[in-house]
Amino acid sequence: MKILVCEDDIIMIKAIEHKLKSEGYTIDVATDGIQASEKISNNEYDLIMTDLLMPFFGGLELVNKVRNEMKLKVPIIVLTRVGNEDTIIEAFKLGADDYVTKPFSPNELSIRVKRLLIRR
Repeated sequence: MKILVCEDDIIMIKAIEHKLKSEGYTIDVATDGIQASEKISNNEYDLIMTDLLMPFFGGLELVNKVRNEMKLKVPIIVLTRVGNEDTIIEAFKLGADDYVTKPFSPNELSIRVKRLLIRR
C-alpha cells in the first residue's frame, strides 16, 4: 500500500514515516501543495494524508482538487493543528474521509489508516 504524506513539518513527516513504514506501508512525501498535486497527478496512491497549512496551497485546496477536479476516490485524511468546527466541516464537505487534530497518537493514526484502507 502506497501513502502520500503532504506535510511541511519535517519532524511530523519523520514520525509518520517511522510508524507507517514499520507497518509495511510505502511512504511518499510532498512538502507543499504544488509538489503534492504533481505527485498525485503522476502516481497512484492508496491513501493521501494532508496538512491544512502548507506552502503555495493548503490541504483544503488539495482535497478539492483531488475530489472535484481529478475525480479520484482515494481516501484522504486531513492532519492539522486547526481544530475549529468550520474548518472540519469544510474539509468533510470537500470530500475528506477523516480529520485528525495534531498532536495525535501514532497508534491512533495507524488505526485510522487501516480502517480507511480496509473500506477501499
